[in-house]
Amino acid sequence: MPTNRTTDFLRELLVRQVTTWLPAALHRSRRATVALAWAGADGGAAEAVLRVVAGHAAQVRGRQVTVLVLADGAADLPARLGPIEAELPAEVTVHLLPGGPDRLPVAVKAAGAAGSPLFCFLDLPGEVPPHLLGAAANGRTGEVLLHAGGVTRAALVAAGFPLVAEVAPVLPDGAAAGVVAFGSRSDRSLEALRDALWTVGAELGVRYRDPADPTAPPVDVAGDPALEPLAGELLAELRRGGPRPVTELRRHTLTATVYRAADANRALANLVETGDVRRERDSGRLAGDEIITPTR
Repeated sequence: MPTNRTTDFLRELLVRQVTTWLPAALHRSRRATVALAWAGADGGAAEAVLRVVAGHAAQVRGRQVTVLVLADGAADLPARLGPIEAELPAEVTVHLLPGGPDRLPVAVKAAGAAGSPLFCFLDLPGEVPPHLLGAAANGRTGEVLLHAGGVTRAALVAAGFPLVAEVAPVLPDGAAAGVVAFGSRSDRSLEALRDALWTVGAELGVRYRDPADPTAPPVDVAGDPALEPLAGELLAELRRGGPRPVTELRRHTLTATVYRAADANRALANLVETGDVRRERDSGRLAGDEIITPTR
């Protein structure tokens, strides 16, 4: 079971990501589905997500939003959700379903989510079954925010998510909080998730470690981050793969490190200043299409 601090962290992260995802999904489609699944109690996250949906009533009008809640073990959830449901626009349908996350594929299919944007949140203590990630992928229209007990990158890639990010949160008392992973096809969503991670981490005193390198010290995301580790990773990536545009190096930062895309620009500027890399242009802001070349 997650600790209270882990639960609070996940709830705040989920709220921020749904707040970003929902308006964008409704802009490109007339229907959208949010699926929330826990292996246990939900810790208030379902209420928080419904409040986010209620707060976007203007964008919801004239469209269809379905919220699926699978939280086996939260017997009081219907009573908690009822008052919030009463405030939702008529275009929002909430399904509180019996059973745990294993019912996600059936629930998504029954909700008619195929072909429209789907956002899934999965909180699972152990190994993540591939069929759950396949359901979350929803063909090519799904995004998933996942909290699991271990590294999940390979499983997310196998499920069809081309952009995957992972962090291992470290709580203020030094306790590990599993792995938080995100699968998407959108660079913008990936940037939003990383920005949300840093905002929530700074607010709650949570640091982040790369799950693939458990011996590395966690990165403190409050204030200005130390960019030396990121600069070293970007330089190593350039030496491995040769010259790259800034856009690719920003994406590499999001998918292969715990840093934000904006941090990549600052780290690259530092590398230019030290002479470890050179840029195409003599001065000015690093543009996305500008090629960065390692010098040694």
